[in-house]
Amino acid sequence: MKSISILTPCYNEEANVEEVYDRDRNEMAKLGRYRYEHLFIDNNSSDATVKILKRIAAADTNVKLIVNARNFGHIRSPMHAVRHVSGDATIGMAADLQDPPEMIPRFIEEWEKGYSMVLAIKRTSEENRLMFWIRKKYYRLINRVSSLETFENFTGFGLFDRRVIEAVKSFDDPYPYFRGMIAEIGLPHQTILFDQPRRKRGFTKNNFYSLYDMAMLGITNLSKVPLRLVTFSGFAGAALSILAGFSYLLYKLLFWNRFSVGVAPLVIGIFFFGSVQLISVGILGEYIGSIHTYVQKRPLVVERERVNFEYEPGIPLAEHIANRVSD
Repeated sequence: MKSISILTPCYNEEANVEEVYDRDRNEMAKLGRYRYEHLFIDNNSSDATVKILKRIAAADTNVKLIVNARNFGHIRSPMHAVRHVSGDATIGMAADLQDPPEMIPRFIEEWEKGYSMVLAIKRTSEENRLMFWIRKKYYRLINRVSSLETFENFTGFGLFDRRVIEAVKSFDDPYPYFRGMIAEIGLPHQTILFDQPRRKRGFTKNNFYSLYDMAMLGITNLSKVPLRLVTFSGFAGAALSILAGFSYLLYKLLFWNRFSVGVAPLVIGIFFFGSVQLISVGILGEYIGSIHTYVQKRPLVVERERVNFEYEPGIPLAEHIANRVSD
């Protein structure tokens, strides 16, 4: 029998995790012909999420749980869990039930046809209209400035073959951009459109900083266009300054006694070029920050405990399998 891994990151989702588990289990039971595991990774929740998941795992050994020592963020934590799935294919879905578990059979059906990746693309969303519009424009911007084809309105919800998971693990990035990795891998894929439901319970954990962080991570990982724009802005600003200087000089020579330059153009010019410089420094800073994060080579997360695993925290799955084979 082939095996399926379902991966669900969570943080303070006590109102949702049990329903996520139930609905996923029901979909896998309908299929019947696959072994499966459901791996939850908890980002040090402060509510009863871990308690509920431990109770579920005690009753169902298909459920595995990793509990992080602290909140390592919504980027690093899921990628750590990716390193510990064991299925022939992995389905990633959020714990807020905005990724419908009822799409699992469709994912597996397309995977069985030979597609290495089955990507769920948001067609519509019941979230705030302004936020959905901003997200769409952002994905379109990323697609235009990127050096490779990206998937607009793809949030990470989908199915990924074992080949894809191994390729993702080979990136060895301490602050990974999963959507960019999927685009970079480029294996055969199928897209499925879906209408994203509204979150029924709980509150989103995303704030302005986390959304901005994800947005800048996508740009710096996939494109050099902002850096080139800084260079072009420098050339354009220099050319504009030279033209303005010659224009003022010529006008002064022609109307020596009647033309007074004044301080307004000088003040406007200083503020304009000062703003350009600050923006340019900020863009350079984002890329330097990405380099700084990469060279530190910090672990994705540090685990506090795990449940229903046959090996201890800190030992990668591949190493555990190798040890068992050698024994």
